[in-house]
Amino acid sequence: MMMSEPKVHVEVESRLENVELVQIAIEASLAELELTEDDAHQIGTSIREAVANAMKHGNQGDTSKLVKVELGIDNGDLLIRVHDQGVGFDENGVPNPLEPENLLRRDGRGILLMKRYMDQIEYTFQPENGTVLEMRKGLAVLRSNSAKQEQEEETQ
Repeated sequence: MMMSEPKVHVEVESRLENVELVQIAIEASLAELELTEDDAHQIGTSIREAVANAMKHGNQGDTSKLVKVELGIDNGDLLIRVHDQGVGFDENGVPNPLEPENLLRRDGRGILLMKRYMDQIEYTFQPENGTVLEMRKGLAVLRSNSAKQEQEEETQ
């Protein structure tokens, strides 16, 4: 399902120092939603992991390639899209960080965290245009606002 217009759009070069910039911009935008501390932490961590993966693995650290982040609301869900300009990857080929041989690895936990913290994550691989990661999280504050809006529209 497509969100109509992103509420926030951030585009940065694939430099790891820009991960913090993206997170700050998105968190500032989310502040008006009055999220719970847990939701804010989970969303912030998921965005940080997604952007870092897009830069490091998607764009292979190529600073001439961009990472684009869009944030919006769709049917009471927070919807986050992270686009890179890379060639994609096989999600099934990513080692399970919970397997004993992978417990001490320095990387490999980002996808696991995103899956745990978000309600849904989905990758779309576009050979000519990179990879798009779409993450959704249902938030009570958004669903109650969406329900109020629908009621208002029905009474008009």
